[in-house]
Amino acid sequence: MFSKILVANRGEIAVRIMRTAREMNVATVAVYSEVDRTSQHVLTADEAVFLGESDPAESYLNFDKIIVAAKETGAEAIHPGYGFLAENPTFAQRVSEEGLVFVGPPAESMRLLGNKTTARRLMSERNVPVIPGMTAAESDICRLQAAADEIGYPVLVKAAAGGGGKGMRIVRTAGELPDAASLAASEALSAFGDGSIYLEKYLDRPRHVEFQILADMYGHVVHLFERECSIQRRHQKIIEETPSPALSEELRARMGAAAVAAARAAGYVNAGTVEFLLDRSGAFYFLEVNTRLQVEHPITEMTTGLDLVRRQLEIAAGLPLPFAQEDILRRGHAIECRIYAEDPERDFMPSPGKIIYARSPEGPGVRYDHAVYSGWEVPVNYDPILGKLVVWAEDRPSACARMIRALKECVILGVKTPIEFLLDVLSNEKFQAGETHTHFIEEFFSSWRPSTAGDDLAALGFVVNEMLGPRTVERGASVGPAQPISPWHRLGAWDMIR
Repeated sequence: MFSKILVANRGEIAVRIMRTAREMNVATVAVYSEVDRTSQHVLTADEAVFLGESDPAESYLNFDKIIVAAKETGAEAIHPGYGFLAENPTFAQRVSEEGLVFVGPPAESMRLLGNKTTARRLMSERNVPVIPGMTAAESDICRLQAAADEIGYPVLVKAAAGGGGKGMRIVRTAGELPDAASLAASEALSAFGDGSIYLEKYLDRPRHVEFQILADMYGHVVHLFERECSIQRRHQKIIEETPSPALSEELRARMGAAAVAAARAAGYVNAGTVEFLLDRSGAFYFLEVNTRLQVEHPITEMTTGLDLVRRQLEIAAGLPLPFAQEDILRRGHAIECRIYAEDPERDFMPSPGKIIYARSPEGPGVRYDHAVYSGWEVPVNYDPILGKLVVWAEDRPSACARMIRALKECVILGVKTPIEFLLDVLSNEKFQAGETHTHFIEEFFSSWRPSTAGDDLAALGFVVNEMLGPRTVERGASVGPAQPISPWHRLGAWDMIR
């Protein structure tokens, strides 16, 4: 096992990786930019190295600075987390060439799976179902129109590289295709440095179901069951759960086998996620492989009892998987809500600023992976994710109830968050019934507005109450039921959710 690793990331994922490393007696090195000098991941690591200016190109995306930091601190491996360089095959190859270990798949596997059209061809060859569509990128509008006519409208214009919904457009008629293709190519070029696009058949109201896989260096590949990720905004997941309420045991087995076949086809090693779309008839189709640890990995950990970061480090160190597929058991139901510094009233625009007060939810079956604290300044420079609130319970109704309780206890004041929005989604009768799909937010919450009034006054009252602290009682005084001094008694009932 490694004695020291460098975590080439920031925020909550860096903190989460460092905690497992500490349990394994592996020392950690943080890297940070100018704006992150006082960030939680810097305070959590055993040592930290300053990279430079806040611009990602000068810090978290700078190959040379990260590799120099690893070598100068004696780190033997680099864990990329997710985002930034996590799915960059050039960086993975460079790390290996420098005599360090990249905690993730081989660079060649990343290249193979990073291009969607190449991955689609590979999966078709291995009999993994793929969505009808093109198997090569195209820029000529006449050829795109011919392909769309053959596929049948509506179609989806997609970027061949990258992900996260960038370079993606729904086209319902032939007249919409030229503009949609031009905009998608431009957006893809800006986001990924590659303007290549292709067409897929657009599936109406599918579910997004993914399978976590683990693969070691000796050919052993297993899946750790599925995650339902259909609740999305702008093609980005915000609520995930496992198991999926849509899968029978027979369908689960078939999709799991397809996920393992996909990993084997690419010569995959380490942790990854095979994503599928599931239509209303029960047919499923390969979407893509995320060649990294996923944001939603904690729900798999909560139901299987396995630490995925520990497994990543063990695999990267050359250890074989200590279990076979039949050894992996799952119990109960887990849900994750992503907590962002975003304003759901303004189309989830980022909401940077100073956190006046933060309080973590607690209690049975609650896990809160985050990197926030009172007084911390949320920077404008990076992804606005603050944390991941995860709950586990014995069944789905109990998990929903527990998540609602935990969200109400989660306090972040000073920046906008989607906590109240998430509460309304969790309370929706369709969600409660498990009737979700990828357009759920657009269908039921397109005109959402918060119902809570008087937030600013209540928030101020809360902070004052916390600063006052608990009241002391003189000896001999009569003490009845607990009645703390609290502004809530004057403000009336109010759920702390903003």
